[in-house]
Amino acid sequence: MENPKRVFIVDDYASIAVVAKTLLENAGHEATIFTSSTEALSEILSQKPDCVLLDIMMPGMDGLELCRQIRKVLSPSELKIIICSSKSFDYDRVQAQEAGADGYIQKPIEHETFIDQINAVTSDDVTVRFWGARGTLPRPGRDTNKYGGNTMCVTMSFPQGQFFIFDAGSGLKYLGDDLLAQGRKRITGRLFISHPHWDHISTIPFFAPLYVPGNEFQIIGVAQGGTSISDQVKAQMGGIYFPITIREFGAHVHFLDLHEGTYEVDRIEVQTMLLSHPGNCLGYRVNYGGRSICYVTDNELFFADSEFYSEEYENRLTAFVDGADVLITDATYLDEEYPGKVGWGHSCVSQVVELALGAQVKSLYLVHHDPSQNDDAIGRKVDFARDLISERGSSLSCMAPLEGQSVVV
Repeated sequence: MENPKRVFIVDDYASIAVVAKTLLENAGHEATIFTSSTEALSEILSQKPDCVLLDIMMPGMDGLELCRQIRKVLSPSELKIIICSSKSFDYDRVQAQEAGADGYIQKPIEHETFIDQINAVTSDDVTVRFWGARGTLPRPGRDTNKYGGNTMCVTMSFPQGQFFIFDAGSGLKYLGDDLLAQGRKRITGRLFISHPHWDHISTIPFFAPLYVPGNEFQIIGVAQGGTSISDQVKAQMGGIYFPITIREFGAHVHFLDLHEGTYEVDRIEVQTMLLSHPGNCLGYRVNYGGRSICYVTDNELFFADSEFYSEEYENRLTAFVDGADVLITDATYLDEEYPGKVGWGHSCVSQVVELALGAQVKSLYLVHHDPSQNDDAIGRKVDFARDLISERGSSLSCMAPLEGQSVVV
């Protein structure tokens, strides 16, 4: 296997430690067991393995204190620490992160997923997945099978278990189905809403994990003329619009209004910017581990000769996405379609490419496709964008994501 790891397992229950050791060795890693945390500490500091698995409840020095002692000497870049505990309380997960742990695995160990969990933490990757990339309304059909027909929903999964969802288009339904099919319990997630137009909030009432007790979700967005994100969701599910209200949510659901600024969400930096779109619409930049992922939809970039063009806005947006590893952004129209859509709040391909090139973005993902466009039309957008990039001699990567596609950043 690639990059085999040297792993120390610190657990006073030898039988559990042996299971972890066997799974690790079968996957090509080297594993050593310690049943005493005090004895393990000196070996960890002197030998500096790649990763340490720690139980919490151990005699003498518990796993959290051992974690703190290790972090006094070795940084996360030198050694990864994963808490592997039967404690399922959110409090203990937070305590583990504050002590310096890089990940948390719930016991009993699941044989099928254990190695994937270890690899996710030690590689420190962020996984971006596209559940829907359409705009305005879903577009199912034989001519949309390649790129998919669901409206906007993108997730980011982080090594420490943080789970971010961006927008609640129809793709959210399939995300919810996938989470339930995995049998996951006590799901915690943050749902970032760019703005409350129908194609970005339509599936909140159909997101099944919201109805499961024990789950926790925070719905985050921007106020609209004094109407909070909480009131926006309540209105959508109230009275004449929907037969079920948010009172039926079994999960703990709370709300947060954001403005332009820089925030810390689950110990991850999130920056926001108001976009060029009717009403208040937020773009998001997520900064993690020296990498940046930008989610910028809906947004209209005007041509420089347009009466609506703003150099100040273009400069601010370029600075907002500057140097991003991934830019996921509104590229609704082919250039020849755009003249009849000026002022509708969406961009054409050439302007999006100019933004990405000016900001020296590494990877560009074209999303929010117009419902009139089939797979061939989206393919033409990608080809046109790549031709423009090639003409400029840039190494910028550009694609239209496939529905269900995952990207590791």
